[in-house]
Amino acid sequence: MAIAQDSSKKQFKINSKQILLWVGVVLTLIFCLAPALWQLLTSFKINDAISAIPTVYLPTPDQLTWTHYSQLFERYPFWRYILNSAIVSLTSTFLCLIAGAPAAYALARLRIPGERIVLACVLIVSLFPYVLLFLGLLEVVKLLGLGNNYIALIVPYTGINLPLTILVLRSFFQQLPKDLEDSAQVDGYNTVQMLLKIVLPMTIPALVTTGILTFIFAWNEFIFALTFITRDEMKTIPVAVAQIGGTSVFEIPYGPIAAATVAGTLPLILLVLFFQRRIVQGITAGAVKG
Repeated sequence: MAIAQDSSKKQFKINSKQILLWVGVVLTLIFCLAPALWQLLTSFKINDAISAIPTVYLPTPDQLTWTHYSQLFERYPFWRYILNSAIVSLTSTFLCLIAGAPAAYALARLRIPGERIVLACVLIVSLFPYVLLFLGLLEVVKLLGLGNNYIALIVPYTGINLPLTILVLRSFFQQLPKDLEDSAQVDGYNTVQMLLKIVLPMTIPALVTTGILTFIFAWNEFIFALTFITRDEMKTIPVAVAQIGGTSVFEIPYGPIAAATVAGTLPLILLVLFFQRRIVQGITAGAVKG
């Protein structure tokens, strides 16, 4: 009888711990997803429901509409803004990986004089607030006549993200077994061939994870895009969303702004979901040794 009571108490303790764990998970998800879900709900509510007092948390079917999304693509060339952001983000990400992978491999495997100094400089640059570069870059853009040119965004984004790319990829390259590279050297591979044919194929999760971080920064950057690009057809999504206006000066178009936010975030969500396995592999790489 006593044994049965002890087992029931243990089972109750285990169940209570599981319940508390699930409650914590649910509360965390609600806390993290509540702003995004509220923005999504706002993008579908009619204007009267958005401005209603008290706040409408659960709108009825007659309070929901697709009008904000239709206005977004009819009144504004939003597809063009998405394309602009994609061009700038993909190009800067590609350049970061092209330049960062060889540099990271050299710092991880080759004996370079002053390696510690180089790493310290890369780390300091990665921690430097990029906003402080704004005035200097503005003068450079004016001097070279790069205003209203995608290069004015691609080059700064690449330079800002390159130190982080080098540091992240270097840590992944250091975790690879060096025996593979020694065997490749015996087979006659040089350093470039080892990087392209052996190291990079083995670190695809790391490349994807680093590329996603670079892409998200370039996609969401606002200050440089606002200043260096003034032509309406060349604006990126953050600038376009910030400049959405109402029918009058006194109207704040909450619905179209919410719809633009959702439409601008959707490509990032799809990108992360598509590379989900690679991202998880890249984050957990080297966590277990065996």
